Amino acid sequence: MMSLLCLTTISSKAQIKKEIFEFEYKNTVLNGVLNTPENTIPKGLVLIVHGSGQTNAVAQEWHYDMRAQFVKSGYAVYMWDKMGCGNSGGTFDYNQPVQSSAQEAIAAINTLKEKKIPGANHIGLWGISRGGWINPLIIDQFDGIKFWVSVSGVDDKENFKYLLAENLRINGHSKDRIALLVDEWQAGMRLTHEGASFEAFLAATKNIRKNAFWSRFNNGASITKKGYYAYQKTMMQEQLDSASGLMVYVDNFETILSNVDCPVLALFGEKDMNVDWTKTKSLYENTLGKNTNLTIKSFPDCNHNMFTCKTGGFYEIQDTNLPWDRCDGVLDTLAKWLSEIEKNSPSTPKNP
Repeated sequence: MMSLLCLTTISSKAQIKKEIFEFEYKNTVLNGVLNTPENTIPKGLVLIVHGSGQTNAVAQEWHYDMRAQFVKSGYAVYMWDKMGCGNSGGTFDYNQPVQSSAQEAIAAINTLKEKKIPGANHIGLWGISRGGWINPLIIDQFDGIKFWVSVSGVDDKENFKYLLAENLRINGHSKDRIALLVDEWQAGMRLTHEGASFEAFLAATKNIRKNAFWSRFNNGASITKKGYYAYQKTMMQEQLDSASGLMVYVDNFETILSNVDCPVLALFGEKDMNVDWTKTKSLYENTLGKNTNLTIKSFPDCNHNMFTCKTGGFYEIQDTNLPWDRCDGVLDTLAKWLSEIEKNSPSTPKNP
């Protein structure tokens, strides 16, 4: 189970030109928004790759300040809603494989290039959370990606164990209670993966299924026998790491990261309670850091979505009425990094 992202509209004084742009993936029309600079030819075009969960990104102007910063720096930006979300066709699939999501993004790139959208000859990637699995796959499968901005990127395995433990801690559970609940969650995942019966699953997860945070995370829905066996079909096709028991979403992930040959900016919130950012940082240093131009920047009092926070808890902003304020320095770091890689670029892109 991957972490969800809770995002909202970000207000900004910046005005960016926008138009609706659609593309097809698996015979389904996906609806997106294309932002471009006013009166100038874009230096390139940046794809916004979402984290897990449903989106209403186009209507709610997700990541507006980030997109505006790219435009201010001279880039066009393209962002779209997933299948079954916003005005995109099809049916939303929470369990869409990251490999499929990468192919979806490549379909968007190909359409942008075919339509000769200005900037499409110089593609960059921006991705948050789950995008940290998707974007390396895009780079691996599509020649010529110019850069990648990783925001709250994931390591090589399932992150929900960390999310669950940290949020239970924030909610006041003791270490022993946290250990019990996390062990039950992991036992439930293992039994599901092994093809165990619904009754065995229920017996192994008595406490976690009654937990308030777990219930809220699942929108208060109790798992049914039908739902369990439907999910089990998907789960049994996934790979579990034998040592940790955690799900592996990308085979040979370290090798794929090591083969990335474009500049990478990795941004982390030091109070990220969705993803263990220190593990990802170490992973990036030991892979990307040995083979390409890697810049890592972390921000104190900053949560998974790169907003200022106190605890970084999953529902903190929603429950405590905190403002959706971008952490100080994030946009400046992005702008300076873009300027720096442009100085070191061997050539200046031309309009396609």
